[in-house]
Amino acid sequence: MDNTLQTRGASRGRLKFLIGGGLILAAIIYLIVTSTQANSQYFMTIQELQSKSNTMVGQDVRISGAIIGSTIKYDPQTMILSFSVANVPGDNHTIDAEGGLAAALHAAVVDPNRPRLQVIYKGARPDLLQNEAQAIMTGELGSDGVFTASDLLLKCPTRYQNALPKQAS
Repeated sequence: MDNTLQTRGASRGRLKFLIGGGLILAAIIYLIVTSTQANSQYFMTIQELQSKSNTMVGQDVRISGAIIGSTIKYDPQTMILSFSVANVPGDNHTIDAEGGLAAALHAAVVDPNRPRLQVIYKGARPDLLQNEAQAIMTGELGSDGVFTASDLLLKCPTRYQNALPKQAS
């Protein structure tokens, strides 16, 4: 009879351990799923964002485009920066077909038929802010069609073009 009680106690202990472990595992999965959904972000080209503008207003979005230098305006008192960006293809094969990123950025800026987007950013004026720089921005599209950027990253491939080593043929 003693062995039967010990066996029942051991199996109850294992059952409690499995139930506790299952609850902890379920809580971890729940936290991962909810944090992933809360931090999810769409990465789009300007053309994609404008084509879905009705559903994307107020959504957290990351976009990329070529800065149109003549549209840059900065107020150092309010630290408000505004500029326009032109659509750059999101596909690497298309960018390569256009002659590389520097050529694709140039083509985007000089082509008036490419989709363009007005951007507002509050913060210090970045050093790399210039014509044909690639802007990667995170923010929201307003109902007025203006993109309010909360983060702004600039890349200027033409600045580093001469510094790249020659590749062996």
